[in-house]
Amino acid sequence: MIKLQIIGNLGNDAELRETTTGRVISFSVAHSENFKDSQGNPQSRTTWVRCSYWVDQIGILPFLVKGKLVYVEGIPSANAYMNKENQAAASLAMRVTRVELLGGKDSVDETRVQTTSQTEGATVSPLPKAENAQTPATSVSEPEDDLPF
Repeated sequence: MIKLQIIGNLGNDAELRETTTGRVISFSVAHSENFKDSQGNPQSRTTWVRCSYWVDQIGILPFLVKGKLVYVEGIPSANAYMNKENQAAASLAMRVTRVELLGGKDSVDETRVQTTSQTEGATVSPLPKAENAQTPATSVSEPEDDLPF
């Protein structure tokens, strides 16, 4: 199995379509990276991924709005085509299996939501905000000099 994981921003509001085989939520995710080229000049590259999220429960749909920062994972596919200038080009798509809202546009006090798609549908459950998360206490403490690294 090949799995693709992306953290990026939604490029558009998600759209719900009803098909003969079920419901699909469609959206696009952009991942941007900044780097320096071989001459030391700053460069930027954005990769767009078209996402199809086949689910029975659509509770996450209102949260998938343009600009939202998301974590998305799923099964990738690449499609080759000829562009308007008759040059070879490719696009990246993904059949989504998991979506997690991380923040982004207008998300100051918003609850994060995580969904996981399974063969029988998706589950939607709220996640605690990072500032409310607690680390479980451990009863065993090891001296630092016993660490293997």
